[in-house]
Amino acid sequence: MPNDTLEADVKNAIEQGHDVQEQVKQLTLRRIDAHSLDIESLQKISASVLRGARAAVQKELNLSSAQASTARAQLKQAVAGLDGALAQIVSAAKLALEEAAGRAQEFSNDDLASARADLQNIETMFLETLQTSASSAKDVAGEILHDIVAHSRTQGSAVGAQLKETLSVITHQLKATGRTQAVAGLHLAQATSDLLRKITAGVLTGVAEHIKPADKGS
Repeated sequence: MPNDTLEADVKNAIEQGHDVQEQVKQLTLRRIDAHSLDIESLQKISASVLRGARAAVQKELNLSSAQASTARAQLKQAVAGLDGALAQIVSAAKLALEEAAGRAQEFSNDDLASARADLQNIETMFLETLQTSASSAKDVAGEILHDIVAHSRTQGSAVGAQLKETLSVITHQLKATGRTQAVAGLHLAQATSDLLRKITAGVLTGVAEHIKPADKGS
């Protein structure tokens, strides 16, 4: 599914108006599930989702107050769907680390530090992509996105909240290692986004199922 198709699918889902947040979340996860999970890919996917969302509500935002109110709510729901999809990825990383620890696999401090940086990049990317989309809109949709960015920075986002939980697991593992240890069988940090790629590839047992969209076959 090319990014332009994702954009069109998001636009269509919002125009239909049924459970916008969940629909956008599932569309985003389906797109992520089909491709390599690196920061650049996530940024492109996020930008496509936001373009589709803006296109869906652009006309309605300039109509009657009732229609504009609905469109505002739908745009916010679409962003929440994207936020939720990214949070699910971070949650999958947390599960991956916990499951690996349960199998007595050990990671070096360098591996864990790299994993932490990779995951933090997801929240940064989300906020930066939101900001870019808001700045490029130059209309009511842009104003709404600016408000969402400001709120996310001060009050937090779903991906940010999940990141805190996941980082606490990494911090615990860093303390548990005590010193840099040889890693037997699994290396999390052979490249910048290695942890994310390994999660997508299902190298960490059971994690692939945690990031798959619901009812993918339907």
